[in-house]
Amino acid sequence: MDYNPTVAQIKTQCYLSVGPLALDQALRQGIVDVAMEKDATTVDPSSFSLLVSTPSGLSPSQVSVAFSDAYDRIPRSDVSLEDTISEIWEQRSLKNNSLFNGKKFRYGGCVLDAGDGSDREPRLCLHLGLTDYRTFVGTNLSPLWERFLVQSEDDSVLCQNTSSPLGNGAVVETKDNKILVLQRSNNVGEFPGHFVFPGGHPEPQEIGITSHQYIKELAESINIKVSQEMFDSIVREVVEEIGVPASSLSIPTFIGISRRNLNVRPAAFFFINCSLDSKEVQQFYSSAQDGYESTQLYAVPMDEVENMTSRMPGCHRGGFALYKLMVDTRKIT
Repeated sequence: MDYNPTVAQIKTQCYLSVGPLALDQALRQGIVDVAMEKDATTVDPSSFSLLVSTPSGLSPSQVSVAFSDAYDRIPRSDVSLEDTISEIWEQRSLKNNSLFNGKKFRYGGCVLDAGDGSDREPRLCLHLGLTDYRTFVGTNLSPLWERFLVQSEDDSVLCQNTSSPLGNGAVVETKDNKILVLQRSNNVGEFPGHFVFPGGHPEPQEIGITSHQYIKELAESINIKVSQEMFDSIVREVVEEIGVPASSLSIPTFIGISRRNLNVRPAAFFFINCSLDSKEVQQFYSSAQDGYESTQLYAVPMDEVENMTSRMPGCHRGGFALYKLMVDTRKIT
């Protein structure tokens, strides 16, 4: 039987993606129209896909990057749909003058070499382009996000018209074997009030990247810098959101990439050990630099996190699935 979602269901889906203000503006402008109300499908906000899983964990030396404009977003041929990107951004900017159109790394796929199980260790090469927050808001977070998708089983083709900035997240385990989970504040742009792991985005500006305009001879060194930023950025996010000193954190271990099915939102996930116990972490959290992004920090056993995942956005629920695969692999080995 065909499923025809109600207007209320569509509104709920859009609210989780872009928040109440942007949804209301989109409805008033007619960006979400009658045709969409009839044709849209409702996607479970907590559903996810695992784009790549490395349960044995990868160190920084095992992860490389190919940074190229070949992995940038391809605009749609539908001019009217493309125009909605600027329309949505302009409306959001009018209501929130703190919005900043920063550059982000765009996820364009990856290549995993699983190794041979003996001397040759597994390696991953991330294919990254460049995008920005404006295009992210206007494609992935748009009420019309599904219209930017291309029908294909190839993920890079499916999402070739979306901004798809690569987010990141960390499953942080304390000295007393607790996992750190944040509850997002009601003022954040995505999934207000939901449970999440600490995370954000690797930032091009941190390593001086503003465009693809650079000397070709520097391509290799730039790829190395971008690869290092993948690991440096997740440590920054944990420090800024949890408040713990960087010296208390282990070198991050890459465990895979999950994608929230709603808005096709990709995120690289890492596992990090913290040398502090959960009580010490809570003390640091009270003075965290980005503490305003969350209302509470939970330090809970693994089985309790399982119960919290139904209130996580899909990309973070997928991150926990990647963590469980890592734990299971370590039990076997």
